Amino acid sequence: MAYKMKELMALSDESKSTILYYIKEGLLPEPSKPKPNVHLYDESCVQILRFIKYLQHNFSYSISEIKNIFQDNNFDLDGSFEMMVRSLELISGGRDNKWYTQKEFLALLGMDVKKLKNYQEKGYLFERAKGFSSKEIEIAEILERAEVLGLDYSLLDAYVADAKVLAQKENVVGSELLKDDAETHNARYELLFDLILTLKPYIFNMHTVQAHQKNIAKDS
Repeated sequence: MAYKMKELMALSDESKSTILYYIKEGLLPEPSKPKPNVHLYDESCVQILRFIKYLQHNFSYSISEIKNIFQDNNFDLDGSFEMMVRSLELISGGRDNKWYTQKEFLALLGMDVKKLKNYQEKGYLFERAKGFSSKEIEIAEILERAEVLGLDYSLLDAYVADAKVLAQKENVVGSELLKDDAETHNARYELLFDLILTLKPYIFNMHTVQAHQKNIAKDS
C-alpha cells in the first residue's frame, strides 16, 4: 500500500516539513511518482516515522544519532520479531555508533586475544556483525576493573544464566505479540521496546535497591 502526503501525515502524526526533511536526510525512502505531481509514499514510511519518534521521545536521540543507527542497516520495520531484535542490537551499539575491528579493540584496551575469547565464551562480551562498538569498549573496561578489584565472577555468571532464560521467554512472548494484528502492530512494537529496554532494568534495579534496604535495616 502507498500513501499520499496528507495520508502519511495523518497516520504518522508528523508535519509535511518534517517528513520532507527526513527524506532529504535519507531516513525515509524517496516517494514513487507514477504521474506528474503525484507522490506516493511506501507504507514502511509510517513505521519508520513512528520508530524515529519513539527513539527521540524515549531515549532523547538526535536526528544525527538516528542517522548513525540507520546507516547501512537497510531498516525494514516489517513487523517481525526478528526486526525487533535487530533494532535492539543497533540501539545497544552505543550512541556514537563507532565500530572497531578486533585488532583495534584489543589495542585500545591493551587486552590480549586469550582474555577476549574468555570473556566471549563466558557470555560477558559480544562481537557484532560490524565488529566491536563503543558499548563493548565500555563493558570491557568494566570487566577489567572487576578483575583488578577481585570481583567474584559468580555474580556475572548469574547475570548470564538469567539473561538466557529471559531471552528465551522474550522470544516466545515477542513473537506471539507481533503476530498478525496489523492494526495494533505499532503499539505492540513499542510495548516490546518498553518492556525490554525500560521495564526490565527498572524491575531488576528496584529489587536490588529493596534487597539492600532490607540488609541495611537488618544491620541497624
